[in-house]
Amino acid sequence: MSIVAVQLGQCGNQIGREVFNTIYSDAHGTHGLCSKKENEAYHDACAERFFSEAQSGVPVARAVLVDMEPKVISQTLSIAARSGHWKYDNRSHFCQKQGSGNNWANGYSIHGPRNKEAIMNLVQKEVEKCDRLSGFFTIMSMAGGTGSGLGAFVTQCLRDAFPTSFILNHVIWPYSTGEVIVQNYNSVLTLSHLYRSSDALLVHENDVIHKICAQLMHIKQISFRDVNQVIAHQLGSVFQPAHTVEADIHYSRNPLGDLMEALVPHPEFKMLGLRNIPQMPENSLAYSTFSWPGLIKHLRQMLIANAKMEEGIDWQVRPPCPGSTVPSSHSTNKLLHFNTSIANLVILRGKDTHRVDLGSFRDPSLYTSWLNPQDAFNAWKSPRAFNKYEKSASLVSNSQFLLKPLDNVVGKAWNMFASKAYIHQYTKFGIEEEDFLDSFTALEQVISSYTNL
Repeated sequence: MSIVAVQLGQCGNQIGREVFNTIYSDAHGTHGLCSKKENEAYHDACAERFFSEAQSGVPVARAVLVDMEPKVISQTLSIAARSGHWKYDNRSHFCQKQGSGNNWANGYSIHGPRNKEAIMNLVQKEVEKCDRLSGFFTIMSMAGGTGSGLGAFVTQCLRDAFPTSFILNHVIWPYSTGEVIVQNYNSVLTLSHLYRSSDALLVHENDVIHKICAQLMHIKQISFRDVNQVIAHQLGSVFQPAHTVEADIHYSRNPLGDLMEALVPHPEFKMLGLRNIPQMPENSLAYSTFSWPGLIKHLRQMLIANAKMEEGIDWQVRPPCPGSTVPSSHSTNKLLHFNTSIANLVILRGKDTHRVDLGSFRDPSLYTSWLNPQDAFNAWKSPRAFNKYEKSASLVSNSQFLLKPLDNVVGKAWNMFASKAYIHQYTKFGIEEEDFLDSFTALEQVISSYTNL
């Protein structure tokens, strides 16, 4: 089954291009550890998900590109075509001459309704190229106006037009130090609206990816492209074909459906985080060896201590003892930092994945009590190495990982709202104070639900 990507705004289009590039490069790489048959099956499954064949023989990304300004889309189409390996369909993009001015209301209330028909026609044409549709993967940021405002509007339209298809929103969380003065307003409005329409939100935090670039990738002058390539690597590690059942000889045919089934058991809990290990500069790979027990041990501790990368993990954090509801005083502080999960999915890629012991992720103390631990953990595997890493492990987690950033964004936005700062910029485009209050209420409920796991 195929996934249609909807790339929204400058950030969505730049990340989308890197994702398709990573996926294509990985699928066409040579992996001597796998049989020719295995490599061909992997390549075919990848092509079915992400690319359609053009008459020229060059694979065409299953994507619709949307921005209110032409510059980034023009660059994105050009860079993809210049690679000579894959390209975008030149008719599958939509742009205008004027952006949204970092104003969510402008994107949502003005650009969205005005251009709905044109954008949804492009989506419909892309869907018709699929033999079977798994769903939509939208890529957008929260801080600006087009990606966030128009992105929220387009997500609503996708839900209305394709009520039985899965929608996974990939959302870029803004830098905490601030990119845009009204980014917290835009973020609150975006998240609350996506929560109504989307099946799940997969979040990447700019601050975290920036740290990975600096500390793990050893990049001195970090560019947007560096950040986007790290994100693309992590996304590729999840979306490339994998076996979802131990004995399964075929790659999963419904990637978004399988992801939702594994990770979203209740519609009130839709926030997904992604961790990937190892991550290092390409020139270090040849000198590095990894063992599965070591990778799994690190990944589990990253989960329970809510560490976003391998460096700086707090190894003191432990799950609560079985049956204990009140922690002893000396352990209270550490338990407060314990990251409770609803569901986890581990994806292993590389040699000997069938021998890996994942029992530590099946520990009931990692999970909320209202879900059977057997249903809370899933593992996907592929014997094929990913993106030149001999062994790699990814963790997609529905947990309390985003509580602090979400609470911070809502708190900052509320403080601005209480003093009526910048509200006039939204009301002139039809977003009233009542709409803000509805969004605050919705996200306070999300915070409460995750806090009480």
